[in-house]
Amino acid sequence: MTVLDSPSLPPAGAAPARRSLTIGRITVDTPVVLAPMAGITNMAFRLLCREFGARHSADDGGLFVSEMVTTRALVEDHRESWRLVTMGERESPRSIQLYGVDPATVRRSVEMLLERDRADHIDLNFGCPVPKVTRRGGGGILPWKTELFTQIVRGAVEAAGDVPVTVKTRMGIDGEHLTYRDAGLIAQEVGAAAIALHGRTVDQQYSGQADWEAIADLKRLVTGIPVLGNGDIWSAEDALRMVEETGCDGVVVGRGCQGRPWLFADLAAGFAGLPDRVRPSLGDVAAILRRHAELLVEFYEDEGRGVRDLRKHVAWYFKGYPVGGEMRHRLATMESLADLDAKLAELDLTSPYPGAAVEGPRGRSGSPRRPACPEGWMDTRDITPDIASRLHEAELAVSGG
Repeated sequence: MTVLDSPSLPPAGAAPARRSLTIGRITVDTPVVLAPMAGITNMAFRLLCREFGARHSADDGGLFVSEMVTTRALVEDHRESWRLVTMGERESPRSIQLYGVDPATVRRSVEMLLERDRADHIDLNFGCPVPKVTRRGGGGILPWKTELFTQIVRGAVEAAGDVPVTVKTRMGIDGEHLTYRDAGLIAQEVGAAAIALHGRTVDQQYSGQADWEAIADLKRLVTGIPVLGNGDIWSAEDALRMVEETGCDGVVVGRGCQGRPWLFADLAAGFAGLPDRVRPSLGDVAAILRRHAELLVEFYEDEGRGVRDLRKHVAWYFKGYPVGGEMRHRLATMESLADLDAKLAELDLTSPYPGAAVEGPRGRSGSPRRPACPEGWMDTRDITPDIASRLHEAELAVSGG
């Protein structure tokens, strides 16, 4: 596979010579974290991102976190959930993201992960804006209940021992119910190893522009543990600018790498102070897509399931490239590796990198909408008996999402 680097590009701003990230006992050469994304960041995609991140890094170029898995599913030994947290031999450190609302269940899931030697780093999700999660009190609205948030994080930290536990959250439920400052101070106080802030509220979903000033505010407030920034990082230059403008210790990259796993090569180069950036031709993209397909087949141990999973990535990979709608549709209905190969062979693989058409925002954005919350949720920051009796419902029918 040939991917074109462009050493002639000008250096990106005031790039640091080399900036590492230390979270507990783990240090990575590049201060970058792959954000957990449901149905995206499985083992296959993580490995692909690692392969690119290793180009300009002494290790794999950051931390690569699993899809979100519910603590209840792990405690109840659901086979599919345990498969989602299974890491490949080539994955180290092993980062697992957990979602839970019950302190005892979260604690037990952490104990089980360590008993079965499945994790080197555990991340707790308090940022998911999906209505099926929030309407029962989970995800991005949970930090509003400060004592519940405290119990969950403290229990996970105590159960994890010397395995670092980190927290990922949003600014709050909406502009009138901000939680990130309290969450950061609590996380620091109870022993979390870092906190990541997505600069949007739950009601914003993924719309509008991320508020990087909130990340800067949290960094000024929380001084004892690393603060990571998340939101609107579409390029290495965006990541460097976020660090420069906010003072954050590292960045979390989500939608920006969808269909662009080579972004991790750019990020590693950028943080190393190098001008190298990957600028793939259509032929290069086809080769990367084919590599992704191979890794998915390996992950699922099923060729049909692997190529079907790849379908959702097709539009992202070919964004900005001269691949017509009819061909995109055909690729999005591939049935086998041979079928994929035949269709890729029909493309003009000599087409060069199209520039700005490939870059910038991608993935879901949507529109702001009123957060789905349990009745009375925002009336008090305490947990009322009625809400406490229904919290267990927040983990029903939620896995890896």
